[in-house]
Amino acid sequence: MPVFAVRTMQGPAWDDNRGIRDQALWAEHARFADGLVDDGRILLGGPIEDPDPRVVALMAMQAPDAAGVQDTFSEDPWVRAGILAVKDVRPWSIWLRPTIVTGPGG
Repeated sequence: MPVFAVRTMQGPAWDDNRGIRDQALWAEHARFADGLVDDGRILLGGPIEDPDPRVVALMAMQAPDAAGVQDTFSEDPWVRAGILAVKDVRPWSIWLRPTIVTGPGG
């Protein structure tokens, strides 16, 4: 199945006075994202620094096509509430696959 690089960004309902885990509906969003990992749609992902300060995260995601990525995120409680939006979806050819993925705090 094709893989896409997906960047998410703060939506219009993002509360700049709260951290990422303190946003409204955090638990529901986290449950949704964990489900995407569990069913193999998200291969890896997490918060990322970006020149655009509104970018929240970067993910490698499997989907039949870019529209499938958008359809999947339309079910995210954060997207439905306007807290999060999909910034962009780009096809990604993964040539190198690590056995273990870790990062800051991971």
